[in-house]
Amino acid sequence: MSENQRESRLPVPPVPTPEAVAKTRRARAAVVAYFFVAGMIIAVWASRIPEIKQQAGLNDGELSLALLGLAVGSLAAMQFTGRMVDRHGSAAVMLPAAVFASLALVGPGFAHSLPYLFTALVAVGFGCGMLGVPMNVHAARVERRYGRPIMASFHAAFSIGGFTGAAVGGATALLGLGAALTFVSVAAVLAVLAVAVRGWLLRGPDTVAATAAGRPARERSRGIPLRIVLFGAAAFCCMLAEGSVTDWAAVYLHDARGASGAVAALGFSAFSALMAAGRLVGDRLTATLGTVTIVRGGALLAAAGLALTLLTPWAVTGVAGFAIMGAGLSCVIPQVFGAAVEYDPRRAGRNLGFVSAMGQVGLLSGPVAIGAVAHTVDIAVALAVPATLCVAIALSASALRGAVATRTAPAGTSA
Repeated sequence: MSENQRESRLPVPPVPTPEAVAKTRRARAAVVAYFFVAGMIIAVWASRIPEIKQQAGLNDGELSLALLGLAVGSLAAMQFTGRMVDRHGSAAVMLPAAVFASLALVGPGFAHSLPYLFTALVAVGFGCGMLGVPMNVHAARVERRYGRPIMASFHAAFSIGGFTGAAVGGATALLGLGAALTFVSVAAVLAVLAVAVRGWLLRGPDTVAATAAGRPARERSRGIPLRIVLFGAAAFCCMLAEGSVTDWAAVYLHDARGASGAVAALGFSAFSALMAAGRLVGDRLTATLGTVTIVRGGALLAAAGLALTLLTPWAVTGVAGFAIMGAGLSCVIPQVFGAAVEYDPRRAGRNLGFVSAMGQVGLLSGPVAIGAVAHTVDIAVALAVPATLCVAIALSASALRGAVATRTAPAGTSA
């Protein structure tokens, strides 16, 4: 019996009232807004890094050290916030996290030294890490109420926020507006948006909807369950691949394929565009094919795309390969994060915090590892590493099957 056939045998829920439908739709819009905020913060900051580097008088090595502040803050927040979400609920944590993350963006705009910038970026990283856990937990809760996959659409909002933030940062730079003024203006708008949609979030504890969906919460266990470790490993592999493309796609196309600077830049642009597009259609594909199939097929598609880039001698096929890779990876993280939330709803925050932290380790360590292998051997050999890890994701995709029934079980308020 196929995965979708098993899911179709779930009990048919009662017809939701118009009020329940409206409430669920508002909750979805609110979570989309929070994902958009998170994407905007990172992109706006990244778009003005050259100016901040010059303003603080940093060389490349000092800038790399300052950027570690993002990782330090993010990893710390993910563990700290997970327990808060489990205790107080995702809705209670999301607003202060979003406001803190938005306002923290102001700090780097006034940095004039390495210690100041490092501290400011720790705050930005902490805010973004603090926001990432509750918004994913609440997204999974809204998905249960819909009774069908919608997780990828939330992550699409993050990608759209990233595009918007990069555009805003570039436009303000073109207009001659300083980074400080840009950051202050964007921070104010994002904080207001976070406050404005707060009332649309679902009330009450996150575990109520989970247990009502037909599967009781698992017994509490000490330590990290093996299934969560597997989810963390998949997040590590996926985000290591993403980080590798972010930092090395243009370098590979320029150095190994002789592309011009403009053509080389298209590698990451194509990767990002297809990732966003994949997330926009990912929910419909997941509903049709099932979570395990979409993750396994997506990971294999990503590996095939990177293989196309590495095995053909033309820059144009290299760009196409990176685009295919972006499409393949687009739905992996949304499905893995959703499965981490559903594995044990009573400790969803802690489980997601661990999986998110593993993903961040991959995102941050990937470019460094690729650089070390490229320096020692060859950049093409180095980029074969993320291709291999994509295959590993495909091989481990069956671990997600246990969360499929819960995530797609209607809770009586489908919209």
